[in-house]
Amino acid sequence: QVQLVESGGGSVQTGDSLTLSCGVSGRLFNSYYMGWFRQAPGKDREFVAAVTWGGGIPQYADFVKGRFTISRDKDKSTVLMEMNSLKPQDTAVYYCAGRVGSYGPYDYWGQGTQVTVSS
Repeated sequence: QVQLVESGGGSVQTGDSLTLSCGVSGRLFNSYYMGWFRQAPGKDREFVAAVTWGGGIPQYADFVKGRFTISRDKDKSTVLMEMNSLKPQDTAVYYCAGRVGSYGPYDYWGQGTQVTVSS
């Protein structure tokens, strides 16, 4: 069983940076996809970024390309997402997720961490 715990959220100003961390426990294989999703109030949850645990080419939603960077540190069993040039529209609860297969729904979810960006 894989467990995910997010941290690093907070309240910042437009243009600031934050780094979210996802602590991972349990056994992961290099083929697992580790992703970040977000859900703003009144909106559906949306994909933000993903990378394989083995460290393949990361994937990003268009609205974060060039601003967010996802990475994983296998030694520390963490998945990080560095967020730069934050905008008010980035305000959401951010969730870490894990997927066993190369496609399909994600199998594991964290509890979420709030990010609030004020103008």
